[in-house]
Amino acid sequence: MQQPTEIATAKPTEIEWLTVFLIAATYGALALLMWFYHALPFWVIMPLAGYLIALHGSLQHEALHGHPTRNALLNELLVFINPSFWFPYRRYRKLHLTHHNDDNLTDPTLDPESYYMLPDEWARLPAPMKQLYTIHNTLAGRMLLGPIIGTTRFWTVEFLEILRGDAEIARAWALHILACGTTLAYAVWICEIPVWAYLVMFAWPGIAFSLVRSFCEHQAVKDLGERTIVVEASPLLSLMFLNNNLHLPHHKKPRMAWYRLPAYYRAEREQMLRENNGYLMRGYSEMFRRYFFKPKEPVAYPDTGFLKR
Repeated sequence: MQQPTEIATAKPTEIEWLTVFLIAATYGALALLMWFYHALPFWVIMPLAGYLIALHGSLQHEALHGHPTRNALLNELLVFINPSFWFPYRRYRKLHLTHHNDDNLTDPTLDPESYYMLPDEWARLPAPMKQLYTIHNTLAGRMLLGPIIGTTRFWTVEFLEILRGDAEIARAWALHILACGTTLAYAVWICEIPVWAYLVMFAWPGIAFSLVRSFCEHQAVKDLGERTIVVEASPLLSLMFLNNNLHLPHHKKPRMAWYRLPAYYRAEREQMLRENNGYLMRGYSEMFRRYFFKPKEPVAYPDTGFLKR
């Protein structure tokens, strides 16, 4: 199995101009949306902002996997300006590549992107917190509360590590402040968008849309091959997620460019669905029908015997 460091250092063979164009188009569209903030109603701004900021997050995901150029620093610079304020790019890169060690998928202690808790940690929570996290395990709760819960938990851990003297994390956050400050400077000083309005109407829906993609990506089951989903999404949502809804193909070929994943999936579809025991959704509409108000599964990890210890 490819280790995270190997994934990070693998080199593409060419400049992927389609991705370069999409990066430029995404930033350009966001800049225009902010420019016309005072002329548009909120019900136009919020979905468009959510889509574009989620798309930017998908482009950051492409960059950390080695796209669209051979140069990791150039890739970082291409997606550097951060419109979501969610997490530093360099922290995302390190934690996400750790997540790609598939032997540890869903493990609350080893997978940085796991939404589960160990049973003893869950048992210690007070009843109101258990209720909050149960709501968070519905799709509605993930979209509404996820930006707050995710940001609060992640930022708290990160700042504690900085206080303990972690210079690498501190550098990542220093760059993040510059990346977010660039966005705020344009939004507040040029477009005259109040900070609260940007957070509510741009950043929040952008994170919420991104959390839709990650909601069902993995499940805690014994068989490692069955832990990763495939969502056969519409072209519009597939573009927003840069085909990362085809999540099993992405985990099998993490260095494959986003626009090559659909053909790879079509060629291997039957084998992949046998491998993950049919962990498939035919569009995000199915996900909304099944889990908008219903928890996807318990927060507590179902069986610690699945975990590597």
